[in-house]
Amino acid sequence: MNRVPFLSIIFMGISAFAGFLIPIVLCIYFKKKKRADIPPFFVGCFIFLLFSMILETLIHRVVFSSAVGTGIRNNVILYAIYGGLMAAVFEEFGRLFAFKIILKKYRDKNINALMYGAGHGGFEAAAVLGFTMISNLMLAMMINSGRIESLLGTLAGGTLTQLQTSISILTLSSPYIFLLGIVERICAIAIQISLSVLVWFSLKSNKSLFVTALLIHFIVDAITVVLAGIHMPAVIIEAALVIIATVLAVFAGKVYRKNMVNLM
Repeated sequence: MNRVPFLSIIFMGISAFAGFLIPIVLCIYFKKKKRADIPPFFVGCFIFLLFSMILETLIHRVVFSSAVGTGIRNNVILYAIYGGLMAAVFEEFGRLFAFKIILKKYRDKNINALMYGAGHGGFEAAAVLGFTMISNLMLAMMINSGRIESLLGTLAGGTLTQLQTSISILTLSSPYIFLLGIVERICAIAIQISLSVLVWFSLKSNKSLFVTALLIHFIVDAITVVLAGIHMPAVIIEAALVIIATVLAVFAGKVYRKNMVNLM
């Protein structure tokens, strides 16, 4: 069996570290430099956990255990529409709930919208990048130590196929691929912060911004799913995310400045 390149292991470690470091740095920055409140950060973490990782996941399990779910999985366009819609609905309504109910007394500081987004996107970074890379590192160690063979012998069916796919990815992918996750998460956090700004000001000045946030979230996720579904090279997907995140950040920045009323 092929071994996982040493450089790949190093890059996985760097990505895992970045997944946990980025949200911490953002929290400290918004607190120290922009005088944001701390609670919105942790509310952002909680809302992502509850609405995306728990509630949305429960719906996915129900849908994909049905014949309809099988049809969705087998069609890239349907899967993109479904995935984009679910992510947009759960995350944006979660954001709205947080701002309208939980963080009502923190709405006097507009910078708290960015602090919330750092928590929402930061928790996602820790979950998606940090813990995933730790899992990859553990699997890589088993592969290189020769212990993976005994594990493969105990598995069958879909679980075996999934593990074999993971092994192929780790052993055959170019090492730099494992650094692209950092770029992806930075873009994702920028998008989450931008969407937080739109939903924040939808409550304070322009209700249509909430619909805008829903549509943007749906489109971004759907595009990402389609690009991955047609096996577009990872570099192309990340380049598209960089462009999307940059455009959205500029738009959200304009909304922020236009609606800025309270001094921080």
